[in-house]
Amino acid sequence: MTAFVLVGGAFTGGWVWDGVAERLREAGAEAHPVTLDGDPGAGLGTHTEQLTALLDRTDGPDVVLVGHDYGIHPVLAAAGRRADRVARVVYVAAGLPQDGDPALLLVRDEAVRDRLGRDATPLPPPRGGEWARWGSLDGLTGEDLDRLDRLAVPQPARTLTEPLRLDAALERVPAAAVMCTADGPDLDAVEMMIRTGPVSLRKLAGPGYAFFELAAGHWPMLSHPGELAGLLLRAAAGEGRRLTLGEEQPSYDSLEFLLATREIPYERHDRLDVYAPDGEERRPAVLLVHGGPVDAGRVPTPRDTPFYRGYARHLAGLGVVGATVDHRLHALTDYARAAADVSEALDRLRAHPRVDPDRIAVWIFSGGGLLAAHWLAAPPPWLRCLALSYPVLAAPPGWETVESRFRPVDALAGAGALPVVLVRAGREHPAFAATVEAFLAAAGKHGTDLELVDVPDGRHGFEALDRTDASRDAVARSVRAVLDRLTGA
Repeated sequence: MTAFVLVGGAFTGGWVWDGVAERLREAGAEAHPVTLDGDPGAGLGTHTEQLTALLDRTDGPDVVLVGHDYGIHPVLAAAGRRADRVARVVYVAAGLPQDGDPALLLVRDEAVRDRLGRDATPLPPPRGGEWARWGSLDGLTGEDLDRLDRLAVPQPARTLTEPLRLDAALERVPAAAVMCTADGPDLDAVEMMIRTGPVSLRKLAGPGYAFFELAAGHWPMLSHPGELAGLLLRAAAGEGRRLTLGEEQPSYDSLEFLLATREIPYERHDRLDVYAPDGEERRPAVLLVHGGPVDAGRVPTPRDTPFYRGYARHLAGLGVVGATVDHRLHALTDYARAAADVSEALDRLRAHPRVDPDRIAVWIFSGGGLLAAHWLAAPPPWLRCLALSYPVLAAPPGWETVESRFRPVDALAGAGALPVVLVRAGREHPAFAATVEAFLAAAGKHGTDLELVDVPDGRHGFEALDRTDASRDAVARSVRAVLDRLTGA
């Protein structure tokens, strides 16, 4: 007999699972809805101990731990401690936290994140429409919201600020995820993140992970209890869609740049590398800004890959200074830190004796595109061009924790006469492509000076994925477009 241990998100208790638990029991399974310790001093460690003790008391031969929202944090911690007792972990409308991550990183409400950074008292529960700041209310009735209001309790602050500690044994426990598509990413978007995001996510494309979609908001146990119970039973049986990466991964770390470049020495200044052409005079400069998030321990770092070195050397070979930066965009909540790193690198670059400080271009790639808002909102006079290659220009589903100020589509209103070069991949991931289309529409509305470089058959990261003459031509066209604006040609 399968025994389901059901752990809810912030402010809730075992009562939130009543409809799901009833249906699981009707199907012949055990169901153990959990109400976590609500003491004001309780933390993630407290809840982990509570679940570990419950696992020790549960007799079912197949124990499935189900974590919703915050609940996935103590679920993962307890599953690692009792890997021999847990048959499977199931994520429900939950993030994919890594070792060392506090649950705070996945809190969507910026005001709550700020408050928890300076106040250790319990969070009062939302009321009415305020629940939407924690997740989509899609599918919830007025009765459901009344129930949340009536039964919700304060959330101890330390449950959201204590770092998650994962035992290595967790790797042996199979997992499944129920993606609530009205609340976050669908499976296509998850596959996109696995392909383009941190290397640590690639483990999700393996036999140990299965995925389901449910057309529901953030609280499917209230809005779709029958459907959710059915998916939990299927997950326990080992069903679900498996994702694969295949052979189509960008080889940024190993493949040489697709254009021939000559060896050009560089200078390293903290996070900044500078590739200067021959001569002594000051030259215009292009700062290449990598995408992300990337793993904090990634080796080589982006600036040491042939991809970004190749772009910088190619630019230096054309007579301008090419520069690269390693910024600290390691999580979706790191955009402010990454923007500060890029700003610092620009200050260093403009102060370099080989650089004309009044002729600078910033060229941003992929998930770094949201950083563009920082320069679009109020462009400095020395910024002569902003270039964007297959960028993310608004928060796609699942990126709700990105601070609201990093929205290039909204920031375009302040761009003025700043020239923008946008390299669009014709075979872009749909979730990213939608943000590009929204950006183009806003650019038309505001009269932005925008040049579009289309790569009709190109994919996200086409320089590494599609090493064709068309890709080489696209790189040459985009470089020329940037240099024309940078040099005033």
